[in-house]
Amino acid sequence: MEKLAVLSRSPLFEMLSNQELEYVADLSRPRKFTAGQVVFEEGELGDSLYVIVSGEMEVLRRDDKGNPQLLTRLGPPEFFGEMSLIDKEYRSATVRARVDSELLQLTAENLTTFRKQHRDGFTFVVINIARVLSARLREANARPAPG
Repeated sequence: MEKLAVLSRSPLFEMLSNQELEYVADLSRPRKFTAGQVVFEEGELGDSLYVIVSGEMEVLRRDDKGNPQLLTRLGPPEFFGEMSLIDKEYRSATVRARVDSELLQLTAENLTTFRKQHRDGFTFVVINIARVLSARLREANARPAPG
């Protein structure tokens, strides 16, 4: 896998220089998940975000009866898991691989290391997270109310 090529396509890393992208690529860790395998569960404490290299992920949230409900599907070059890094809260949803998938993992520690070396690049990453979260919220608000 060419980590640099993957990261350069992700909306998470828009506006980063090649040097900053190379640094993030060095920090990231490849992870493989088989179809049906859970990346993380709703309610867990999170410490990583993930960029999708290949495959497809399902984002699920339990309803009032505890049954998992599909919120959305994500594919390359999208990312997920960023909320718990921003607010240091528990995971708001479960994410599992719909098909065999390959991801790049970045931990909170990786991002702190990046911030110390590339302050401007880190600022762009935070702005990009805010943009994507805003777009996801607008999309959720545009959905018809249940019931």
